[in-house]
Amino acid sequence: MNVLVLNCGSSSAKFAVIDSSNGHELVSGIAQRLGSAQATLDFKAEGKKQSRSLHGAQHEAALRVVVELLEELGLACRIQAVGHRVVHGGAKFSGSMPITPEVVAKIEECIPLGPLHNPANLLGIQIAQELFPDLPQVAVFDTAFHQTMPPRAYLYAVPYEWFAKHEVRRYGFHGTSHRYVSQQAVRQLGLDPEDHAIVTAHLGNGCSLAAVRNGQSTDTTMGLTPVDGCVMGTRSGSIDPSIITHMKKELSCTADEVMDSLNKRSGLLGISGLSNDMRAIQAAAEGGHAHARLAIEKFCYSVAKAAAGMIVSLGRVDALVFAGGIGENAVSVRAQIVDLLGFAGFALDPHANEMHGRSLRGRITRTTSPMAAVVPTNEEYMIAMDAAAIADSAPSPGAEPLEFRTERTATA
Repeated sequence: MNVLVLNCGSSSAKFAVIDSSNGHELVSGIAQRLGSAQATLDFKAEGKKQSRSLHGAQHEAALRVVVELLEELGLACRIQAVGHRVVHGGAKFSGSMPITPEVVAKIEECIPLGPLHNPANLLGIQIAQELFPDLPQVAVFDTAFHQTMPPRAYLYAVPYEWFAKHEVRRYGFHGTSHRYVSQQAVRQLGLDPEDHAIVTAHLGNGCSLAAVRNGQSTDTTMGLTPVDGCVMGTRSGSIDPSIITHMKKELSCTADEVMDSLNKRSGLLGISGLSNDMRAIQAAAEGGHAHARLAIEKFCYSVAKAAAGMIVSLGRVDALVFAGGIGENAVSVRAQIVDLLGFAGFALDPHANEMHGRSLRGRITRTTSPMAAVVPTNEEYMIAMDAAAIADSAPSPGAEPLEFRTERTATA
């Protein structure tokens, strides 16, 4: 089944048409810098990259251009379902769902938990429903995979009423990536599908780790929002919350302004003072830039420390799996993280690491128990597979909406 996958952000809209049976991308691209004179549609079709101006276009106009492109390529009539990435589903969704008015209402209820992402996701759903009124539309939630966490993992040690009345808890994100990568790791590394303990590390501009035991998430590093956890590109990761009130007084600013700095001017960018791009920071570090070296050391330390915490949740560890832009490409970063986890039995194979594990089905350690490996993520394919499965199993008119789970039933 050919599925149109949409991921709408505040000023961008990513898209891809994917054959759900094999993951083949027929076309993919991004409409970015929407609302500005520099707005463009950049896409790749038949192995060729192209770009078109979208001068001043907002989401609706941009998606109409995307549909025109699909018509030009002869793909519009071959699309059989639309899959939407939705960032925050709160505790309301433990699996992907066919989009109904009731589901849209629940996504709207989650806007206070995901104020930066959910409105854009909802806009994409609304526009896609107008452009493809006859196609099944499916919501795939970043938070859904982590709904199997037990209370000891998802609860914060705050007044219990905050959780009961205001839904303050750890939700986790990157769930679609963690689900895909953990499933691939089991197959690729020859792990027991019924008895495995994996730490997945999605490392990019946004970073999170998850503990996956027998296909279920038992813990993760991101929390109520994506700012929690390990050091990221521009996000601070976990900090003492008193820093917020302290800097509010020191800078004579609002708490929102401090939070803006923690989200947009911290992390690798904040420590290095140069960039949020690991490649640029590594180049500067090699040139002797002290703060760039410090940023890399802090990043690696925070990831290794988080991985050790995930092992506590699992009770043992069979594999540490790297994914995401940094995880899949930054050789020296992986090496530092694995070396820091040497106490847990990991022993790096430098040559395999240089080759990103390609000669050993992803493995980059001399050890096979535990092992560290590189498994490229493919969130779009995961969304396409979920959308296709739900479209194939669409209930009859008037029936209850089908919730699609690829994992065991949630226990929390």
